Amino acid sequence: MREILAVLKYIKVQREVDYIGFQQKYIEEERYMYLYKDKLVTRYHEFPLETIFDLSYKPFGSEGGTLYLHTNHGVYTYHLHSDPQLFIEAFKRHQMK
Repeated sequence: MREILAVLKYIKVQREVDYIGFQQKYIEEERYMYLYKDKLVTRYHEFPLETIFDLSYKPFGSEGGTLYLHTNHGVYTYHLHSDPQLFIEAFKRHQMK
């Protein structure tokens, strides 16, 4: 079994539209991001660490913020309700080894 270096909860927001009542609702699903020695894993993606350039975070008031995962295939965004500083520090500490 692989050793997990850090875990971060993120939120997937899905919009549902009821065309009969013309209403929108947003459904939040909790998901987790795992940092291993060689990769970062989300529910549907695996990113080898050598493909990740940086992780950054932009807070949005008391609602949380957005984590930006900068890779050689583009930037992936993840909505958070909490500060990811410890996760980002674990990534950068491990990346420097």
